[in-house]
Amino acid sequence: MAVLLRNDPLLNFKFLVEIDGLVVGGFSEITGLQAETETEEYREGGVNGYAHKLPKTTKYPNLKLKRGLTYSDTLWKWYRDAASGDVNRKSGSVLLLDYDGTEVWRWNFYQAYPVKWNGPELQAERGGVAFETIELAHNGFSKDG
Repeated sequence: MAVLLRNDPLLNFKFLVEIDGLVVGGFSEITGLQAETETEEYREGGVNGYAHKLPKTTKYPNLKLKRGLTYSDTLWKWYRDAASGDVNRKSGSVLLLDYDGTEVWRWNFYQAYPVKWNGPELQAERGGVAFETIELAHNGFSKDG
């Protein structure tokens, strides 16, 4: 009897963030896992049908991590220190988990430091969760999994 393996798409609601090997929490939204390689066109004499596209540098946008506000002020302190000139670069990972909480994908980012922090929007008439967002500049990432 053949065993069928499920190949369902991974849901994007189970993920964690590690910084310097320690889990700093679950986040409700992470954006910026992107890479784009710039190109330069080079036209060769006698070739009129196309232009060569030569690779230049690869750019990585800032990572934006959004989560419900907790009692932990570790991310705020990291940002406050960087804003006052004490920039402490840290490497970390974004982990995507499956249904059982097993890690299935890992994006490792390198030499990150906080460049922006947004505190919660406090509105008495809304009973929602208070969110904080921290934005990290970094020197690129790799993907494991």
